[in-house]
Amino acid sequence: MDSKYCYKLEDLRSRLLEGPGVLDSEVRQAAAKGADVPPELVHYVDTVRRHAYKVTDEDVQALLDAGYSEDQVFELTVAAAYGAARDRLEAGLDAIRSHRLDVDQ
Repeated sequence: MDSKYCYKLEDLRSRLLEGPGVLDSEVRQAAAKGADVPPELVHYVDTVRRHAYKVTDEDVQALLDAGYSEDQVFELTVAAAYGAARDRLEAGLDAIRSHRLDVDQ
C-alpha cells in the first residue's frame, strides 16, 4: 500500500481508538479487535463487526438501559465498524500479496 495511505490509516486508527472520547479507549480498542469487551457489549460488537445491517433499535436500547450514553454507543459502533473494515482491508491486501507471489513463482 502507498505509504501516504498507511500514514492516513494510522492517523485514523489513533484518533478513533486512542484519542479523547466518552467511551474508555481500552473499550474502543477491544471493540475494534472484536475481543475482550465487557460482557454486556459482546452481542452488539459482534453484530456490528459481522452483520451491521442486523443492528436493531432494541440492541441500542439495551446498551442505553445498561447505562451507556448515546455518545458512548456511537463511539462503540464506530470502533467496532472500523475494526471490521480494517480486518477486511488487511485480508484483501494479504490476498493481493499472495496472488503476486504465486504469479512471480
